Amino acid sequence: MAQFYIGVDRKARRCYGFDEVALVPGKLTVNPAEVDPGFEFAGKKYKVPILASAMDGVVDVEFAIAMGKIGGIAVLNLEGVQTRYKNPEEVLQKIANASPEEATKLAQSIYAPPIKEELISKRIEEIKKANVPAIVSAIPTKAERFGKIAEEAGCDIFVVQSTVVSTKHISKAYKSTDLKKLCKSLKMPVILGNCVTHEVALELMETGAAGLLVGIGPGTACTTRGVLGIGVPQVTATTDCVAARNKFFKKKGKYVTIITDGGMSTGGDICKAFACGSDAVMLGNAFARAKEAPGRGYHWGMATPHPNLPRGTRIKVGTTGTLAEILFGPARTDDGTQNLVGALMTSMGNLGARNLKEMHHVEIIIAPSIQTEGKVFQTAQRVGMGK
Repeated sequence: MAQFYIGVDRKARRCYGFDEVALVPGKLTVNPAEVDPGFEFAGKKYKVPILASAMDGVVDVEFAIAMGKIGGIAVLNLEGVQTRYKNPEEVLQKIANASPEEATKLAQSIYAPPIKEELISKRIEEIKKANVPAIVSAIPTKAERFGKIAEEAGCDIFVVQSTVVSTKHISKAYKSTDLKKLCKSLKMPVILGNCVTHEVALELMETGAAGLLVGIGPGTACTTRGVLGIGVPQVTATTDCVAARNKFFKKKGKYVTIITDGGMSTGGDICKAFACGSDAVMLGNAFARAKEAPGRGYHWGMATPHPNLPRGTRIKVGTTGTLAEILFGPARTDDGTQNLVGALMTSMGNLGARNLKEMHHVEIIIAPSIQTEGKVFQTAQRVGMGK
């Protein structure tokens, strides 16, 4: 990639986000009804290649069950209210009722009580009773302990997630988690996140992880980029990590799933993520709008309740439709936020991609005017792409 100078002897790379690129149709088109948008992870095929993010306003037990029954994956946050309170419904209602000025302070107090380990087992067992996969998430420092509890409870996939994850962590205050040892000790597949660079992705793949989450700070409710100034736009981050996946597969013969996490607000963004080489995507905001979501029309970042440095905020996203409508339609909005799987299938058909593997090879162009070209009336009237 071209290098630029931002000052004397100070180089910087030009990186790209979803709004700056577009996909180009080729010579072949396919009936959208005949494409396969499913993806395979750890030997199992999933109908929906869109994961629901491990956020308290997005996933609870009931949402995880609903997502599992329609062929998707929803990740339950083991650091949230579901494992701190026997009755999380009351707590979620308080967060929804709080004023914008009170929201962050309230979240900090609500997330202060300790996690009850018996609730980890209980929540997983509740999901498993519905005969759907149970997928849970923990931060690296709790991963070893919580991973064993989750495995004993019948968990299917374990996610180790933090703002930035690495194989080399220095701390005098606590012992860092040996990710390689963790992946080897657990019998269930492990997903690690989050990362954004080629080098780190390769190192994380060496741990034995089955999948990687890609994205630092692009989420709707995340303020990491503003608070900490770190992050890489998702098109570049995804393509860099995809290059690592391909190199690792060629060298070791093991395929590690790349999951683009955050930064996608419409079906078009999701399509671009797959064109960049992603195997699946993870969304929070889109699912927070579902009637089945526990946030009651609100969405907040995982780092919002940090006691000293909140890196998220509570936002009102509203309740716009059912989970089925958001994934499969019929769309009741004109802005590309519903019927996401339908949008993906239609895009695949127009691009001539019969499956997601073929989607990885469609042409991508740099197109900074793609969102605004010819959209004067939509922008003026704040409809469709002008919202």
